[in-house]
Formats: sequence, C-alpha cells, structure tokens
Amino acid sequence: MTISTIIAVLEAFAPPAYQESYDNSGLIVGNASNECSGVLCTLDSTEEVVAEAISKGCNLIVAHHPIVFSGMKRITGKNYVERTVIAAIKNDIAIYAIHTNADNVIKGVNDVIANAIGLKNKRVLVPTSKLLAKLITFIPLSHLEQVRTALFENGAGHIGNYSEASYSVEGTGTYKANEGANPFLGQMGIRHEEPERKLEIIFPLHIQSKLVKALKEAHPYEEVAYDIIVLENENQEVGSGLIGELETPIDELLFLRKIKEVFQLEIIRHTPLLGKKISKVAVCGGAGSFLTRHAINAGADLFLTADVKYHEFFDADKKLIIADIGHWESEQFTSDLLIDILHLKFPTFAVLKSEVITNSVRYFIN
Repeated sequence: MTISTIIAVLEAFAPPAYQESYDNSGLIVGNASNECSGVLCTLDSTEEVVAEAISKGCNLIVAHHPIVFSGMKRITGKNYVERTVIAAIKNDIAIYAIHTNADNVIKGVNDVIANAIGLKNKRVLVPTSKLLAKLITFIPLSHLEQVRTALFENGAGHIGNYSEASYSVEGTGTYKANEGANPFLGQMGIRHEEPERKLEIIFPLHIQSKLVKALKEAHPYEEVAYDIIVLENENQEVGSGLIGELETPIDELLFLRKIKEVFQLEIIRHTPLLGKKISKVAVCGGAGSFLTRHAINAGADLFLTADVKYHEFFDADKKLIIADIGHWESEQFTSDLLIDILHLKFPTFAVLKSEVITNSVRYFIN
C-alpha cells in the first residue's frame, strides 16, 4: 500500500478544498508514491513523534496541526520546526497534516467534541458558502438514466441527508452537424431536432473536473453541452464550529464538572455563570473566539472552545458562558478520529496512536 492510498482516504473524509486560506494541510514532507509501512496518528508533529515513528516502524505521520505553516527560507535546525523536518527527511518519514479541513467537515473534530459531551441534533454553526455548484446539461431521452447515474456515482446530487437529488424537464434540442462532425443522431448538414431532458444537479465544487469527465464519458453526444454555475448557497455540512442540544438541561456547575471530567482537565477558564440551566451548546476545537457572536445568535447557553484572550471573554456579554478548556485539551481526541477513519478502510493495517503527549502547556496548581 502506498502513502497516496492512505492520503486518498483522508481527503475523501476531509477534502483539502475545505481548509482555511491561511492553512497548510496536505503532504508536507515525503513522497506519496512510497510504500507505507505504518501510520502514526498524532495531534502535533514534533521531534519526539518522529522518533516514535522510527521506533514503531511507521513511515507516515498523520497529524492534525501542520508542522510547517508558512514558507521556510532555510532548514538549518535552529528551531523545533526545522529539526522535525530534518529528522523526518533523514529517516524517510512522510508527514501529512489534516487541519482546518478536518475542523470544517460536519463529522470532523468538532463532532468528536460534541459527542463527548452528549450533544444531539447537531449542525454546523457557521456554514460556508460558494462550495457548491450546479451542473446543467441536456441529454437525449434514451441516455438520461445512464448519464444521471454516472453523475450520482461520482459525487453529485447530495443535499443534506439526501442523495441522488436532481431535477429534469423535457424540451427540444437543435443542432446541425457540420463538416468533420460525427453526430450521434441526425444527418450531416441538416438541422436536427431531438427530444431531450434538461438535467440539473448540485455537486461540491472541488469535484468539478472528475464530474465533467464522468459526464462526457456517459453522454452519447460528440460535443456535450453543459453549464456550471457556482452557487451562493451555504453548504450545511461544511463550516466553522458546531452547535447541538443536551438530552436534558443541566445546571451550569454540573455541566462544567462534566466537561472537566470528560476532557480530564486541571482547569477551565470561563466567564461568570448566569444562573440558568445549560440546554444548547456550541463547540469549536482550538482557537474559536471568532465564533462567539455566532454562538450567541444561535441561542447557545455555553460555548466550549480554547485560546480565548482576556478581552474576548467580554464578548460573552452575559448572554452565554464561554468555557476555555485549552487548545490541546479540546482537540485531544482527534487522533482517535483519524484512527477510526483509517481502520474503517484498512482494518488490518498498522495504524497507531502516538503515545507522545505533545501539549506544551502546564498548569501550576499547588
């Protein structure tokens, strides 16, 4: 099995097109065509994790956070990033990052957090727009089902919990085959009229090239007429944060204690309690203070996130509780998510969880 085979499964789960513009998800170090001896899943790529991969015979590290965020002009080993990259290259170990694209898919990092604290009826807090497009094409009646099925099989026609969604209407197409043409129907030099179906179908924009290829292969015409329109519609399954409801409303202190227990926390930084039960909760793994206003507007009673600055706590404005549990702490179950994804596809392959605790933050409590 090659490294590219592993990457293909990860990118089917969280397409790179869904990462934020500042991010650097993807293969950062290594050759995707190399055979994979084993996968080590971790939150962060560090020198210690590279050493662990060597000791366990894994030549692919799958990390949540990219070890390289911005361009590197020199690799001299002067800091932990450069030393990690050098160690990986010297030992022929690939490093792959699946960061904000894994945050932004509805079954990704935030879903793991939501499940851990018992949220139901979950939805993306701030869905992303302009990730969807509509394909419009015109098909002779004899080949409608063939073309439509090909488009469905290649990822088109998904709307929320529904698949194979499309719309068609009957009409009449005209064309005249000129010199050099090889028409499927009609005669050379004579305008032909053909009963056709206009088919409309929605698809994720990042699969456009694959979908057009499938369309042309399934369509009987020599020249396939089609339109692609980028939609303003929000993709309800992709975006920032998640919000859901508790099965039963719970006292604020009891819920904070539950969070502390589930995430095995030493401390929770939070805004003043409001004296009401917690029913609806918003979550965002990692730094999520940019979503506070959205959590308030969505009616959340508590917003669980990390990396909140002093003045950002004021944004709660006595309308909800902000609970900052720490960056590493909020995303600590991500490795388990990655392992589950890969084990589902490769149940007998060596996919291991790193034993290195990469959290660099410590709390002095005594």
